[in-house]
Amino acid sequence: MAWNKQWLFALLKDVRFWIALFFLVRLLGITNPPLESGHHWRQVTGLMVARNFLEVDPNILYPRVDDHGSSSGIIGMEFPSMNYLYFLSAKIFGYTHWYGRLINLIISSLGLLIFYRLILMGGYKEKLALNATIILAVSIWFSFSRKMMPDTYCISLIFMAWYCGLRYLKDQQWLQLLLFILLSSLAILSKIPAGIYLALFLPILLSHRFKSSAKLHLLLASIPSLLLCYYWYFVWNPQLALESGMWYNAGKSLSVGFMEIISNLGEALHKFYFDTFNGFILFGLFLLGLGFAIAKKERTLLTIFTSIFGVFLLYIFKSGFFFYHHNYYIIPFVPVMALLAAYGISQLKKPWLLYSLLCLGVVESLANQQHDFFIRDSKLYKMELEAIMDKFSSREQLIAINGNEDPQLMYLSHRKGWNCHDEELGNDQYIQKLISERCKFFVLHHYAPLALSPSLQELETVYQDENFLIKRVDGGND
Repeated sequence: MAWNKQWLFALLKDVRFWIALFFLVRLLGITNPPLESGHHWRQVTGLMVARNFLEVDPNILYPRVDDHGSSSGIIGMEFPSMNYLYFLSAKIFGYTHWYGRLINLIISSLGLLIFYRLILMGGYKEKLALNATIILAVSIWFSFSRKMMPDTYCISLIFMAWYCGLRYLKDQQWLQLLLFILLSSLAILSKIPAGIYLALFLPILLSHRFKSSAKLHLLLASIPSLLLCYYWYFVWNPQLALESGMWYNAGKSLSVGFMEIISNLGEALHKFYFDTFNGFILFGLFLLGLGFAIAKKERTLLTIFTSIFGVFLLYIFKSGFFFYHHNYYIIPFVPVMALLAAYGISQLKKPWLLYSLLCLGVVESLANQQHDFFIRDSKLYKMELEAIMDKFSSREQLIAINGNEDPQLMYLSHRKGWNCHDEELGNDQYIQKLISERCKFFVLHHYAPLALSPSLQELETVYQDENFLIKRVDGGND
């Protein structure tokens, strides 16, 4: 019995057990289509890019989406390294959407392990590192690490880069430096916010633990990452936008973004005090940790916090509306908050209080995210759209769908064309324009209350049910 207890305690103190446990829990519904309420639009955009690598052109420099009419669909966006992993898996196993969830889950779980090891390399105790990893695992990271989005993926890559970087500072092996360059470049290219962790150079430069020459080499090694990032986002993407007319969020000017944040400060702060941990208990522990760090003058911890937060603040102002409108914009800063929350717990002298608060925080966070693992039965009809369209159209024929800026139905139809607004379907001039640009079918979603233009009403109806009304342009089978 004593041996069993020792084995159990050893297991509960092993970070690999917790990472594996949360990995298995997040396998629940891993094969779900992108129909969940939160951010399905962002996921299907990435899936479009992956599928077009498979079906149109595998050139990673030219990502394509489906919802831009008769154009090439080439778009300026983050470097599609994650989407390319979907494509490569499809080349081997055949295309299916859920591979994207699994790929992100694997890499983001590895990111948790590296996060734990980075804390240990920073000189902190195993107990603090374990608590920080558990807190990060149940934060907003929990649900987004199984979505087909690059937010936890890119942060995991930058953690891997820093792991190689710190190993280089210790061992001065050139392979570790090259891996730092490769992984940091891939992380920042995959999404710019990963670059906030380059601010860790400040506590490293202030540290006396490493040789000055090694620190200089590592600092210089970040230059290729920054140059590649600059070229992709500020040279190559604008060129793609000029050629194809498509460009995703380029952010706001700092002045405009600052005013948007100040004007909506309550919503912006909500991303910190609730969305980060999907509850209040773990956020309270973060405040506790920050307070203790200030009171005890924890220089390294405060330097990490202030340097990364300073850069993150610029990112917030650059994002403006997008920051307080989308909860995943807070993800890059969550690991720092998790570290401080764990530090706050470590200052509690009574074990029963420590574990009670940690357990309550974990339960609260997971309870507020469990809905993201289930698909409503009322949404499953959308999965039938591709089969419906296959009955009377080819995938090469262009269609128009009233998705109202949501590309979900366009992706699920497995076709290309126009993503319209409801009111545009009542504009005869607009309908004629789409027909002149080779639109062959109009797919009207929840069509009953829509006001349709005379030209659209006159088109032949080829399919109708309670969800879709599909009209064909004369010669639609050509």
